[in-house]
Amino acid sequence: MTRFLHVFVFCAALGVAPAFGQAGGKSEPPKPQPIAELNLDELFGKLAESSGPRAGKAVESEILKRFHKSGSDTADLLMSWAVQAMEGKKYPLALDVLDQIVVLKPDFAEAWNKRATVHYLQDDYASSLADIRNVLTLEPRHFGALSGLGLILEETGRKERALEVFRRALEINPLLTNLKESLERLEKEIAGDSI
Repeated sequence: MTRFLHVFVFCAALGVAPAFGQAGGKSEPPKPQPIAELNLDELFGKLAESSGPRAGKAVESEILKRFHKSGSDTADLLMSWAVQAMEGKKYPLALDVLDQIVVLKPDFAEAWNKRATVHYLQDDYASSLADIRNVLTLEPRHFGALSGLGLILEETGRKERALEVFRRALEINPLLTNLKESLERLEKEIAGDSI
């Protein structure tokens, strides 16, 4: 009993758990925590450090799933209607529904993001930028909103600022391959302009 106590105290001092009853005294490596159990900060950390597209896509998918949950069944139902309207290119209907969601749940970043997207699709950049500002106030790591911001900046001739925003989005989510292509193209354009 005394030996057990000494081993336990020694392991506690080292900050490790004692490995009893295992061959050779070796302990198994800890199993990774399931993605669904991670909080949003941990998910973003994993996404930025993703070791490959497959693992990264699973993390990205979990983040997007969390983005789409408002905490209100009513807002979530309305969001599904808004997405259907967007997919059917019924933009006025989508805006009506999204307007209701942001009144009901003003802290729901994804509702602002979807509304920014609809405004962008209608070439209403001023309204889109206003909504993107709300998204990024609520969730500064929203890589979709950052991507949209970068596109608007590029399309309105603010290429250097667009580059900064694209780089920030890629720091958060390195899996955005289309954004990498846009970044490379834009870097070449800016380099050509400066000659």
